Amino acid sequence: MIKTVLIDDDKNLRKGMKSLLTRFAPNISIIGEADSVATGIEVMDNLKPEVVFLDIQLNDGTGFDILEKLTERNKAITCIVVFITAYEQYAIKAFRFSALDFILKPVDPEELQKVIEKIENVLEKKNDYSHINLLLENIRKNVDNFKRIALSTSDGIHLFDISDIIRCESEDNYTKFFIRNNKPILISKTLKEYEELFKSHNFERIHQSHLINLKYLKSYIKKDGGYVVMTDDSHLPISQRKKERLQNILKSI
Repeated sequence: MIKTVLIDDDKNLRKGMKSLLTRFAPNISIIGEADSVATGIEVMDNLKPEVVFLDIQLNDGTGFDILEKLTERNKAITCIVVFITAYEQYAIKAFRFSALDFILKPVDPEELQKVIEKIENVLEKKNDYSHINLLLENIRKNVDNFKRIALSTSDGIHLFDISDIIRCESEDNYTKFFIRNNKPILISKTLKEYEELFKSHNFERIHQSHLINLKYLKSYIKKDGGYVVMTDDSHLPISQRKKERLQNILKSI
């Protein structure tokens, strides 16, 4: 059984979550509950859960406060954290850059099941949970232009500087990352999601299958239908509707 704690100041939501978990995740055992920052810290410290479902807004603070204080006390968070939240664009963006799962209120049973599947997969791997520190770093700085990203692969979670990402390539519903001084990494998310995340990081979608970091663009070749050469010597096609935009970007550099 997977030892789990629920932290939310809404008693009805905790009751509903217990009901959903009992129905859809019989291998999850609720070993404790809390309704505040203070009781949340106490429960997590005493019970050492493998998973915590954590609300962002609590009566005496936030779920981030719990993680901050536990990190200060124990040096690191050593459990899976799934946030339960109303729609908050900034926090959700921070979650995505940190490879952390979240569930929107009201809780959708199908989304919960997807998260449970991820939890089971993660518990089979060895994780150092450093991506939680990345989340806290981003929340603490309260900036929108994140510098690092956590990428979840089949063998664990890896942290990279966004400035080291040369390009991303679509492979069906997966995205392959080409990163400076690293082997390619395959992520089970679509290229569109990373196009949205990297909008403010000098990345450009030049083709249905290619998202490039303009920092690593070496040449723009007009012949043969038009293509770019990257610093990793890859030759990437440019879609017809992207050519004018790319040309305008290059003229402004």
